[in-house]
Amino acid sequence: MSGEDPRRTVRRSAGELESEVLATLWATDQALTPAEIQREIGGGLAYNTVHTILKRLYDKGLVLRDVDGRRGAYGPVKNAAELTAEAMRQALDRGPDPIATLQQFVTGLSPDEEQALRDFLGGGAP
Repeated sequence: MSGEDPRRTVRRSAGELESEVLATLWATDQALTPAEIQREIGGGLAYNTVHTILKRLYDKGLVLRDVDGRRGAYGPVKNAAELTAEAMRQALDRGPDPIATLQQFVTGLSPDEEQALRDFLGGGAP
């Protein structure tokens, strides 16, 4: 017996919760209410916590409120790829040498990622 209560929920950071909420919104084609998001995420997450996370995401410009005419429903402003690309661009802009940063990034790519990049840039095999 470990002495831990199996009903106890794991405490997640605000950043983790924001990511979970965004992932939930990205996984559907429709706007979701806080209650729907709470149900999808599960794990004993309180409705008020979901609402607070949505307010933070709204304040950051990452979600829209009252989407599709549904009062209190939220939808993402950008899809996952767009948001990740924006974060990558910001990271490049912060550093003193974006070319060196890109070189370091590319050397860490998997073979599949490297091939996808080559194909995208037009240097892939026919």
